[in-house]
Amino acid sequence: MTRGLQILFFLAARIVVLFVLGLNVRRHEWLPERGPAVIVANHNSHLDTLVLMCLLPLSKLHLLRPVAAADYFLANRAMAWFSLNILRIIPIVRKPGERKDDTPGADPLAECHAALAAGEILILFPEGSRGEPEKMTALKKGIAHLAEKNPDAPVVPVFTHGLGKSLPKGSFLLVPFFCDIFVGEPIRWPGDRAAFMETLAARFAALSTEKTFASWE
Repeated sequence: MTRGLQILFFLAARIVVLFVLGLNVRRHEWLPERGPAVIVANHNSHLDTLVLMCLLPLSKLHLLRPVAAADYFLANRAMAWFSLNILRIIPIVRKPGERKDDTPGADPLAECHAALAAGEILILFPEGSRGEPEKMTALKKGIAHLAEKNPDAPVVPVFTHGLGKSLPKGSFLLVPFFCDIFVGEPIRWPGDRAAFMETLAARFAALSTEKTFASWE
């Protein structure tokens, strides 16, 4: 039953995404259709997760696992049920003191590793929290740890433009706004965390510049 509700929800979500927002997706073919893989994107709106999940076929929906903050998405019983059963998030506790397992050496990304080992596709926002529209903040290093332990999983950078204006932080009213999605070339683990972070930052910088040129076309 839950699977059916998930499909119905995302059918409705696709109508909103395609006809209200009018997405322009570049290099859609670089998005992974099988796991293990990680999609990483800039984070400006709660629409980000929904839109990214709508970019893949419904037949791949069961593979998608957004990584999301437990303190927000598990804040109450209704939100927790929706987040865990419809979005199928992997909840991450951002404050170490609130983790169930705070023993020394415990890996806060353990469930992410397990999902990748099961052949799933993670959706992750390496900035850690929502920022200003189209303005990226410093990337958290957790994505490098994830890539290091899962070197066979490509990391696909995606830059979204316009979602932060369609549903700004703190707003509950969807504003129709044409949105661009720029998919970058997948990154393979280079064997070094610093090199990985530099490559990822460079890919995001290039994608954010690309949207400037796209606006002139």
